[in-house]
Amino acid sequence: MAGSTKPFSRFEFLIAWRYLRARRAEGGVSVMTWISLIGIALGVMALVATLAVRAGFRAEFVGTILGANAHVTVYNYRYTDANGVSTTIMPDHQALTEKLANLPGVARANPRVSGYAMLSFDGRSNVAEVHGVTVDVLKALPTFQGAPEALGNIDDFDQGIAVGIGIARNLGLMPGDMVKVLSPDGAKTAFGTSPRVKAYKVSYIFSAGRADIDDARVYMPFAEAQSFFNREAGADVVELFLTDPDRVEAIVPEIAAVAGEGRYLWTWRDASGSFLNALKIEDDVMFVILSILVLIATMNITSGLVMLVKNKGRDIGILRTMGLSEGSVLRVFFLCGAFTGVIGTLVGVLLGCLLAWNIDEIMSAVNWLSGGGAWDPSIRGIYRLPAKLQAWDVAKAVILALGLSFIVTIFPARRAARMNPVEALRYE
Repeated sequence: MAGSTKPFSRFEFLIAWRYLRARRAEGGVSVMTWISLIGIALGVMALVATLAVRAGFRAEFVGTILGANAHVTVYNYRYTDANGVSTTIMPDHQALTEKLANLPGVARANPRVSGYAMLSFDGRSNVAEVHGVTVDVLKALPTFQGAPEALGNIDDFDQGIAVGIGIARNLGLMPGDMVKVLSPDGAKTAFGTSPRVKAYKVSYIFSAGRADIDDARVYMPFAEAQSFFNREAGADVVELFLTDPDRVEAIVPEIAAVAGEGRYLWTWRDASGSFLNALKIEDDVMFVILSILVLIATMNITSGLVMLVKNKGRDIGILRTMGLSEGSVLRVFFLCGAFTGVIGTLVGVLLGCLLAWNIDEIMSAVNWLSGGGAWDPSIRGIYRLPAKLQAWDVAKAVILALGLSFIVTIFPARRAARMNPVEALRYE
């Protein structure tokens, strides 16, 4: 009869479940079971929540990069024009923009004029990076659409300038205010270059979702920027926005071929690749550290099962003399540990998902309790701590917790299976 029992039969589950519900006299086993279950649940909760926050942070960071910046920017190498002046201006920007916009995978393209200027209002000043674009380009930027912090009317952009909300707060600006814009690269005279100062109406105050952009960027109508920065001959760069920014490396060779010699490309990955790589390394390190915490929690299963095997020595001896095989005994005690691991994992996944779904409210409470210093957008770039639950991240946490729970269960289960029934019943 021994050895003929079907693996993981119903009676094996019943015995394992009965052993887990320890009686008062075996309270130590029950306590160890609860400690193991709570430890696994907390470890899995931390792992799921951390993976969700890391994925959300990366998605938010990349989203704000792609939403307010070009995916590929085409520059001219420095050259000497017909007047003998060294410059990087693109006189053929219109023709180049049309050719690049027709490439497969390019959603849109536009020329841009860029420069630095100082904004002054009511005795305050702020240095800003000025981008000269058309109103259609400004409207097409994803992070500008429906931003709750935005003020004014974007359709009035051609009548003034658009200012980042960080600059507006620093200077105390509101839509309709007149702000002075000063550029050191002004009109060229016989006595040298004189600064250019001009007053513009603030038509629109935008929020790009990134503190470094909102604190330093101003948009100016393209034709006005050409005049203000002495770019009447052309544009500084041509910007491209792709239908699939993640495939930027695949389309770069074709863009370079169309752009021709004397030009170079700068992609969004070139600008932020090192930071994204650092995030990836940090994700891997965090996963390893939290995996160790889950391993420590699962080791409590071993302690609990060793105590259970010791307390159930008489039962093991009786079951063996009744014909129960070593395999059945092993599976009974394996199921005891597996039950703890499965229940703890399920509870941990549920708690981790709840924590991830409510991370904004939790961070708001922490920020309030700490006096507003828990999340500084000027350091982290984005304004909030998002969480993004991904099926693969949750699956990794579940596989890790269950795998470790099953592995640490094998040793005490084998010890129970190899127990000699004669020795177990000798003193009974």
